[in-house]
Amino acid sequence: MDAIKTDSKKSEEKLPEAIIEEARELGRGAEILPDGYMGLARKLYEVKKAGRKLRVKLGVDPTSTDLHLGHSVVFRKLRLFQDFGHQIVLIIGGFTAQIGDPSGRNATRPQLTSEQVKENARTYLDQMGLILDIEKTETRNNEEWLAPMNLNDILKLAGKVTVQQLLAKEAFGERMENQQPISFHELFYPILQGYDSVAIEADVELGGTDQRFNILQGRELQPHYNLDQQVAFLLPLIEGTDGAKKMSKTYDNFIGLSEPPSDMFGKCMRIPDELIIKYFELTTTLSGAEVDEIKDFLQSGGNPKEAKARLAKQIVLQYHGKDAADDALTEWDTIHSKRQIPDDMPEYKLTEEKPLFRLLVDAELASGSGQAKRLIADGGVRIDGDQVKDPNQSIKPSQGDSLVLQVGRRRFIRINL
Repeated sequence: MDAIKTDSKKSEEKLPEAIIEEARELGRGAEILPDGYMGLARKLYEVKKAGRKLRVKLGVDPTSTDLHLGHSVVFRKLRLFQDFGHQIVLIIGGFTAQIGDPSGRNATRPQLTSEQVKENARTYLDQMGLILDIEKTETRNNEEWLAPMNLNDILKLAGKVTVQQLLAKEAFGERMENQQPISFHELFYPILQGYDSVAIEADVELGGTDQRFNILQGRELQPHYNLDQQVAFLLPLIEGTDGAKKMSKTYDNFIGLSEPPSDMFGKCMRIPDELIIKYFELTTTLSGAEVDEIKDFLQSGGNPKEAKARLAKQIVLQYHGKDAADDALTEWDTIHSKRQIPDDMPEYKLTEEKPLFRLLVDAELASGSGQAKRLIADGGVRIDGDQVKDPNQSIKPSQGDSLVLQVGRRRFIRINL
């Protein structure tokens, strides 16, 4: 893999202070290869001398329909590049998504159909528009250049990469060591993602730290096509609401960009205290100085709950607007701080006598009888504010009366009897 060499003549050239400051601001919180923010500064200087903008690449494989705050870390950095006037090139992996990125996988991904990828891509762009200026974003699909390749083209491309390079990928090494299978088509994924950088002549490529190998593969391929090597821009992965694993729908620890404001607010309030500053730094639009103030507040003994409430409100504000953020905070305070029941809630009409666990299922507060009984046993169910422990407690219809059924902290439903 790329040794990340530095051109000594370029490194000796005096760079304008404004260029260095721009690179430093763009590089905040990122690992940049080669040479940190000074490597980015040299690239900036080169393209500005040439009278053009940086071409900043992000490849996205639309393997599902929903984006979450973990994805937003890279999108917010892309938006910062846009704000500095550079050209964002968003590559929808219409072709590569059908292979599946093996990064961080201990098994081969299920291969998607072209139709599945196209449907997912439509929802991705809608959600990305919450952060990026889509009108100023160059959007490409790598089917443009990958699908037309014939066997001769593929063999020529593969000839520019060694098997040793590919097997150095961490995911492959771990699976070989554990005697887990590697499908042959997976070996092509980093090569094809690297070729995307050739096709769009990328100056910079962004990705999470788990994309290190794939992004450096783009650097490896570009000189074979008489192109300058792109700068690798790696951003940290963010842990999910459990505070342990990276944010993912697979682990059910995600905060979705299109979730309702109250759900988004509530999930933000569940993150561990030690992640508060990381979330402020990576998922909000607050300045470095504002984040430093919050850090000082916590270090001086400030209540983490107050900081999380500000974080939750800021995140809801970014995706749903000020009114929704204010309402979400008020609702949270009403339910959790003041222990009051919300005025508005869904309603369910009980027409026949049922045990409590069956009522939870029929009112869509539990996915099945087993989950309903566990919720009750764990003390997560209340009737009119009183905890209930008997899953078989009978609930009977009575004309004109109602009760409030609460599951967990935030789910309420009025049962009309």
